[in-house]
Amino acid sequence: MFEKVLVALDFSPYSQKILDRITRVPGMQEVILLHVVDATRPSSREWTCGQHLENVKIIMAEKKISLEHLGLKVHTRIEPIVNQITQGTIPHVILEIAETENVSLIIMGARGINPIQEILLGSVSSFVLRHAKRHVLIMHFTPVSADQKRATYDPSSEELFSKILVPTDFSRPARTAAAFVKTIPGIKRIVLVHVVNRGDSHQEIDTYVKEAQSLLEDTKKEFTDIGVDVLLHVRVGDPTDMILSVAEEEDVSLIAMSAFGTGWFRELLLGSTTLSIVRRTRRPVLVLKTGQNT
Repeated sequence: MFEKVLVALDFSPYSQKILDRITRVPGMQEVILLHVVDATRPSSREWTCGQHLENVKIIMAEKKISLEHLGLKVHTRIEPIVNQITQGTIPHVILEIAETENVSLIIMGARGINPIQEILLGSVSSFVLRHAKRHVLIMHFTPVSADQKRATYDPSSEELFSKILVPTDFSRPARTAAAFVKTIPGIKRIVLVHVVNRGDSHQEIDTYVKEAQSLLEDTKKEFTDIGVDVLLHVRVGDPTDMILSVAEEEDVSLIAMSAFGTGWFRELLLGSTTLSIVRRTRRPVLVLKTGQNT
């Protein structure tokens, strides 16, 4: 499943939250903790020498020990970029290491960069998401309410893969992604969603809705046959809006979707439904690189 995982750390507040949650990734046995420093920027050069580099090494060593106590095999890598022409950029380094280490999953945090739209996808995460050949898990974190804080709420106690929303446009890649999700152990509930976003009349829309309901029932049986509870949603409207709405209504722990498709799961480019959901949601998103755009 996800035996070997690459975790890209930037020492933002997200970093520790990511490490708290990755222990919930099923099948994980080996972890590569990666920190990449772009030393070609004047503001970053100080991180490549002296006490600053030592601080990075100490932090990485502490995180390594913490994960090893959980029975995981852990490696740490600190990669400074001193020449972008020969070494590339931060996302290029992440992708290169993911390939050379043959990882099964890349885990990264989403970065908040806009005070009005609190959660947007950072440029590094966005580039990796588009170009990775491996599955990518983008970690968002739902804000904790005051009541939850008073109740000593611990988000790391949530099962990351317990209740998964799986959108589908019934394309071949979307079906392949659903089949992959079916193999993930520990799932308690699947929420299947299809959005009807076409139709020139109420009658035509109703026809598409009925067709979608029938197709979802067929997919549902594949999960119920292995003992997984399944909820079905057919919505009419904008795919991104409807999927995000269902994710909130059902309070899912994760959204899992294909990076490819022939309907509203277009290939993962700017403006695609998958990329739009990753940018706008507050929930973790697993983008599966299974299947091809056909």
